[in-house]
Amino acid sequence: MTGRRPIRSTPPGGPRGRSRAPRTGALTAGALVACAALAAGCGVVPGATGGSGDDGPITVMTWAPQDTGATNKPGMPALAQAYARSVNAQGGLGGRELRVLTCNDHNDSVTAAKCARRAVKEDVVAVVGSYSQHADSFFPVLEGARIPYIGGYGLTNTEFTSPLSYPVNGGQPALLAGLGRALADSCGPVTLVRPDTIAGDQLAPLLDSGLVSGGHERAHDQRAAEDATAYDDQVGQALAREGGGGEPGCVVPVLGDRTGTFMDSFRRAREDHPGVRTATVLGSVDQTTVNASGGASGPYEGAYVTGWYPAVGDPAWDGLKELIKEQAFGDNDVDAADAGVQTTWIAYTVFKQVVESLGDGEVSADTVRRALDDGLEVGTGGLTPDLRWTFADKLASVGFPRLVNAEVTLQVVREGRLASAREGAVDTTGTLRDADVV
Repeated sequence: MTGRRPIRSTPPGGPRGRSRAPRTGALTAGALVACAALAAGCGVVPGATGGSGDDGPITVMTWAPQDTGATNKPGMPALAQAYARSVNAQGGLGGRELRVLTCNDHNDSVTAAKCARRAVKEDVVAVVGSYSQHADSFFPVLEGARIPYIGGYGLTNTEFTSPLSYPVNGGQPALLAGLGRALADSCGPVTLVRPDTIAGDQLAPLLDSGLVSGGHERAHDQRAAEDATAYDDQVGQALAREGGGGEPGCVVPVLGDRTGTFMDSFRRAREDHPGVRTATVLGSVDQTTVNASGGASGPYEGAYVTGWYPAVGDPAWDGLKELIKEQAFGDNDVDAADAGVQTTWIAYTVFKQVVESLGDGEVSADTVRRALDDGLEVGTGGLTPDLRWTFADKLASVGFPRLVNAEVTLQVVREGRLASAREGAVDTTGTLRDADVV
């Protein structure tokens, strides 16, 4: 069952939304001991067992950082395990048990590589619905074992270049390009506050691609520690650029879980700059973040937020909500409004269709990858366009050959609630074609 064969060779004035359409273009005692030896914090759905052959379990892995001083995504592995419980209660995938291993990458490159090596050791058929900013550490391991990476969060450019990656959204490239285009018509100077990391280095050119396409100058690129406990200095530097009497500017913090910490500092310092607006991307802010910051009286009021998917109130999310109600009720980590949980749900939706396409045949890393590479088109119930991965897609010429869904939604914080700023989705393909990304 798990054998592998060799690989075969914006606000008004911005881009308008359009309808979604198809386009071309993730426990045994021995496992626990191995996990402890790797210090990677892994787990598995209770009651699952190993096995081989066509009737054995289908083993996958989902990883994400947890209990760190920076961004944490515990809802992603929790949702993956809830999904497995639901599938197995209904007879599994094609009659086979779905076995989900989880791993905590601790926001650390060494541990991210250990998670990938554990995936190889456990002979997983795919890594599904995962989050890690350390693509340079884990992708070489997965590629060496020919294990597909389905539905990563989209943090790094490698997720849109690796032949073993099958992203379900446009990641940071689409979010930032869409946000830049939205801000070009309504902001004076724009300051991007982003992590001083390798992944953070990729953010400024993406935001700039949207700004420049709208006739705006590039943003000021301001680095910040991703695990800081306060950002008073960074806020002061950003607001200092708002002098001169021109049009009020926009400050764009993209710091993951630390965005809220930045906004706490921003709230205290912005009194002398009442016209300055904020904007960010989903994943750095959600409705819970807005509520915690003071709702309508907080610093996010009026802020633009770009996301990949429809608002959480859309009926397309009913399946996810039902799963949470049945299998993760009471688990505060699993929030239907969390972009990581949503991405994991979509990634497993894709994986389920891949397995179904194989019928009674072998389910392995090789057959899963070949099904995807041979042009299998999968639907996500309206949460994304129909997805199909090729290396001849629209953005291959600018270095994103695996980016097949460049649509984003534009939301705004209005009276303390995230609301749609424009009906439908915006396709950022044209904007990304001009991105200066190395």
